[in-house]
Amino acid sequence: MKRDICSPPTATYRLQLQPAFPFAAAERAVPHLASLGVSHLHLSPVLEAVPGSTHGYDVVDHTAVRAELGGEEGLRALSRTARAHGLGLVLDIVPNHMAVPAPEHLNGPLWQVLRDGPASPCARWFDIDWSEHGGKVLLPVLAGRLGTELSRFRTGDGPGGGTVLHYGDHVLPVRPGTERLPLPELLDAQWYRPAWWRLARTELNYRRFFTIAELIAVRVEDPEVFAATHGKVLQLLHEDVVDGLRVDHPDGLADPPGYLRRLHEATGGRWTVVEKILSGDERLPAGWPVAGTTGYDALRDLDGLFTDPDGAAALTAAYRAFTGAPADRGGDWPATLRRAAYRVVTHELATEVGRLVRTAARLCEAAHPLRDHAPWALRTALCEILVRLPVYRPYAAPGRPVAPSDAALLDEAAQGARTAFAVPEEAEAVELVRDAALGRLGDGPDHRDFCARFAQTASALRAKSVEDTAFYRYAPLLSATEVGAVPDRPALSPADFHARCARRQRRWPAGGTVLSTHDTKRSADARARIAALSEYPGRWAELMDRLWAEVPGPDPHVAWVAWQNAVGLGAPDAGRLVPAVLKAAREAALLTTWTEPDAAYEAAVEAFITTGPCAAVGSEALAAFAEETGEAIRANTLGATLLHLTMPGVPDVYMGTERVYRALVDPDNRRVLPGAREATYDGLSCEKLRLTRAALWLRREHPEWFGEGASYVPLYAAGARAGHVVAFARGGEVVAVATRLAGRLAQADGWRGTVLELPGDHVWRDLLGDGEWQGRVALAELLREGPVALLVREAVGRP
Repeated sequence: MKRDICSPPTATYRLQLQPAFPFAAAERAVPHLASLGVSHLHLSPVLEAVPGSTHGYDVVDHTAVRAELGGEEGLRALSRTARAHGLGLVLDIVPNHMAVPAPEHLNGPLWQVLRDGPASPCARWFDIDWSEHGGKVLLPVLAGRLGTELSRFRTGDGPGGGTVLHYGDHVLPVRPGTERLPLPELLDAQWYRPAWWRLARTELNYRRFFTIAELIAVRVEDPEVFAATHGKVLQLLHEDVVDGLRVDHPDGLADPPGYLRRLHEATGGRWTVVEKILSGDERLPAGWPVAGTTGYDALRDLDGLFTDPDGAAALTAAYRAFTGAPADRGGDWPATLRRAAYRVVTHELATEVGRLVRTAARLCEAAHPLRDHAPWALRTALCEILVRLPVYRPYAAPGRPVAPSDAALLDEAAQGARTAFAVPEEAEAVELVRDAALGRLGDGPDHRDFCARFAQTASALRAKSVEDTAFYRYAPLLSATEVGAVPDRPALSPADFHARCARRQRRWPAGGTVLSTHDTKRSADARARIAALSEYPGRWAELMDRLWAEVPGPDPHVAWVAWQNAVGLGAPDAGRLVPAVLKAAREAALLTTWTEPDAAYEAAVEAFITTGPCAAVGSEALAAFAEETGEAIRANTLGATLLHLTMPGVPDVYMGTERVYRALVDPDNRRVLPGAREATYDGLSCEKLRLTRAALWLRREHPEWFGEGASYVPLYAAGARAGHVVAFARGGEVVAVATRLAGRLAQADGWRGTVLELPGDHVWRDLLGDGEWQGRVALAELLREGPVALLVREAVGRP
């Protein structure tokens, strides 16, 4: 098939590359992937990364394709093979940050900065506050305080000549001219300060990715830095080795709209999607020159469609009764989220808040009308506004008009923030912080710095407090705790789903849609199993009470989390379940944490999983429950797959998900899977594979039915069980029909005469079955063989 590189993909297939699955392995998979019907392979980051990295987001060299994957020739060979099979390539790029590796010389620009300080040509690459720590970069790499670690340092010859300092795996440059100094004086003479790793929380003076000190942020807003960090990717695009881009975490950048405009111009308008997380009813800014998001908003809509609202409410009540969780520690979502946000903004992000306070103080000192705001008041105002932002960040900048949406969300947050002050006059610090965050106070260096850093800190706070803390504390229904979700409102009605699809087709028809990614806490098929609990809340509550009596856990919350993850995994496997539950416990930070682990508690968690969910008593109970909920699981799995592949947008199929793929949080979801020839397929996997191929081939052979000019027409059933079906027509040629809440449907004695009116007077043929249908159709007949149907007009012919 001839490809048009200027057209958006019809569907992409995500490959998670790593040393165990390099370009050559991807090349061997091309025939199978082409047979699925995708148009492009979506590759995880391919530039040089930290050795052994299983994800590639820890880039160390933007000028080279990763040698561990096969280097640039390996990538070009993959491209040639893909093109021979009619496929293109989409690259995942990481503009926000680079790794602080060990040894440090792997990151050449950072090495130069550590060696030569602010005079280095590469100093502009990184957002370093040279006014702190005596003009030195704080490097939080020591296992303890310097006094106890000093004896572990030694000098030696560097990889490119010159003297270096060795500390464990770390290799640090020595400032020219200081080589002969005794060790203590030698350390003091460098442009960096090796420090205890715990100081990163409060003392770090370089911007990082979220709270990860091993990832240093990059200033791609600088044209020279943009050119240096994007040269290789742009070369690959201009030489047609690759065709499109996925942009990782644009909200971490100082100026996301400006960056995207520069990228759009540099790529010549190639298809680009951004990993922008939309919260609640937030919309992607209309002026961004991209095809759309990577699709977490579509994931949220699809998950909500297969969640029973009444059952979810009943599960929440059962969870509260079972765990006894206080409102702000898992019992109530808003209270849990607010407490988590306070913890993150005052603890993990203390260094970012500290820099913002110092900048705000300078703004006050520089303008007489702004003076006499105490630092404590600025800090309080800043934290109170940040914890109240309902989205990742605003996009304001000095000298630009403020978007009404940004002004509204900052105004609302400011109103709430004033309640933290007892003295009204001191509360005026809130308005100062709000106006500075909106770029209203001026256009000087500090004004621009505060505005950008406020937004960057807001995005880090949102990610850490919601996705990495509160989602692990609030656990009534784990399928509702995915990126962008609102877990106390987990369900979505068919009417709302249709409205969102119509808007997506109207505004972002070539944007991405996903069900599983390398970052989802549970894969789509694992979530499909867990979502079925919302249709059997009473049975689940009874099962939990019985299992707690038989195998009590270390605490009720972790037991609930462990059992639901076991439901999602679908088979007893302590080697996969234990790490996922321990990660959940550490992220929740209620009884153990990453930095202060409680060894006894964690041992108890592991013992509970091996004697409970992964022992006979647990696996037998869960197997019986899975059999009871089997039809709901099947309908959720196939229904979500069908709608994902036929709804507006460009579907991204995560590696292995063409068959049943049940995975937990990373690293479980980044495992290298068996190839197509080695894989075994159960009955549901065969159904899913057949459905995936049929839908993807329709998209590939007839992109006009699904793309920018296509239509999206909701179809509504009539009858007692009309709410149990979701159907729509695409391009007047395809109809997708999916059963929702199949467990509830079975409990209510089936369809009971419910019918669906098919469009026009055409004959429609089901690509998943043998039936032909026309006009008003009984759903009991249409869906006799399975919970989904994929219909095409008879004249079209089967792909």
